[in-house]
This record gives sequence, structure tokens and C-alpha cells, in this order.
Amino acid sequence: VQLQASGGGLVQAGGSLRLSCAASGGSISTYEMGWFRQAPGKEREFVAAIRWGPGGTNYADSVKGRFAISRDVAKNTVYLQMNSLKPEDTAVYYCAADRNFLPSRDSADYDYWGQGTQVTVSS
Repeated sequence: VQLQASGGGLVQAGGSLRLSCAASGGSISTYEMGWFRQAPGKEREFVAAIRWGPGGTNYADSVKGRFAISRDVAKNTVYLQMNSLKPEDTAVYYCAADRNFLPSRDSADYDYWGQGTQVTVSS
């Protein structure tokens, strides 16, 4: 499956952005779909994931209550709605797909990656 992330940009603290991850070559409903982020000088970290099939969700504690992951199976697209953004949310955001049908927060378990989209939150 090929993934194309978009929607990043520059926003003030407290603002919102919605990231999109368009998939091709496979249905997102058959993958665990995740969002990760990587800030300069830091390791890539888990942000959120949505399960294959019924689509249960999972969030990092740092974004719980502010971010929401969702999907539109008809459009084969996964979204990350980011509200109440903070400067510490600044990072390159990546979408990823895991074909192993197991929930995971470990980037090593994800098989396919998009190219990343930059999110910058100014204070």
C-alpha cells in the first residue's frame, strides 16, 4: 500500500489542523493505521492508531483529548484532527500501515510509511 500524507502547516498555539493520509494499493480497513511524529533531535514517537475492521482507536497520553484519528473507508483516507495545538506538537508527522492485525505503538511494527508532513506550532 502507498501512503500520501498532507495537511501540515504553520499554526499558532491553541489552533487546529487536520492531517490526511490517502492510501492506494490496498484498503485501509484491512490495516492497523497509525500516525507518528518526529521532532528535530528526537526519536519517532507514536501519536494515534485506528484498528482494522471495526476501527477502535488508541492515543498517546500526550495527545489524548486533543487529537482524534478517524477514517473514511470509501475515500481510503485516514485523518488526524489536531486541536489545542501546543509548541511541543511541532514535528514531522507520518502516517503508517501495519498489516499484522495487531494493535501496536511501536514504529518497527509498521510496514508502510508515507513521506511525512511538517506541523509547526508557534507560541
